[in-house]
Amino acid sequence: MLSVLANFHFLRPWLLALLLPAAMLLWYAWKSQNAKTGMQSLIAPHLLDHLLVGGNRQNRIRPIYLLAAFWFIAITALAGPAWKKEQSPFTEDTVGLVIVLKVTPSMLAQDIQPSRLERATQKIHDLLQVRPGTKTALIAYSGSAHLAMPLTLDPNIIDMFSQALTPEIMPDEGDAAAEALGLATSILTKAEIPGSIVLITDQIAGDQLGVMQKIHEKSNIPVQIYAVAADKGVTVPPGSPAAPAFNREDMKKAARTIDASLTIVSPDDRDVQELNRRIATSLSAAIQNQGERWQDAGYWLLPLLLVLALFFFRRGWIVVYE
Repeated sequence: MLSVLANFHFLRPWLLALLLPAAMLLWYAWKSQNAKTGMQSLIAPHLLDHLLVGGNRQNRIRPIYLLAAFWFIAITALAGPAWKKEQSPFTEDTVGLVIVLKVTPSMLAQDIQPSRLERATQKIHDLLQVRPGTKTALIAYSGSAHLAMPLTLDPNIIDMFSQALTPEIMPDEGDAAAEALGLATSILTKAEIPGSIVLITDQIAGDQLGVMQKIHEKSNIPVQIYAVAADKGVTVPPGSPAAPAFNREDMKKAARTIDASLTIVSPDDRDVQELNRRIATSLSAAIQNQGERWQDAGYWLLPLLLVLALFFFRRGWIVVYE
């Protein structure tokens, strides 16, 4: 009982303001309904009592009393009394996934065949195949971050746009991982849905970590880092663009900074399955935290309103003034 009282509130408290005009209307109706007061100047007092319907029923409940109770209960129900939470029935259908893809010259390195960027787009395709029905957005970044595709349920569009991305079309060179993370965060925040961010990259510049940490602490949206680069010692085909080898320690440090998981590319589908499990885990936590809502208990008052409304169907009920 104490927990109920502590949590009790109204979901739409502004509707309680309707009680004021309702009270004024009831007062006016009560004054207007008193037939005896209005007729005393026209009819002799010894005749007036015999002309009023129900004049001798002093203890009878007057219609205006029940009307007052009806309006009070109806306005209370509209205001949405609530004291406990329930799981939203739509949360699981409205989760989001934002894929952030690095598109720089280093992603053209062929230590991962056919190249880091092409392998990344292939893995995006595979990931979307195991996550059907997920709203997905695509962000491309290099020296600046750009929304390539807003949230959509069509994985084919994400496939098409990711495969069309090349470093040549990016307006600025560099590593704007923090800007890309901020853009991904804003997409999910504006959509007001629980979601997860997948950051696909070969490395993250050290000067980006501080800003990325602040963005993550503010939003608390789960991030998964997917590393697309080979370790040192891997044979690189002739003509491959020069690019730093995979630095495991630096990538682990970046993951710890933003409390992210780290998945490393593999030649089979183990990386995609692992990444999918981590996304599912993070989304389950996000749904649990964000998917609850206060239960509107106003509908429990509807049976009482129906009972009160039945009185107004009685013949002669509304003409009983006293």
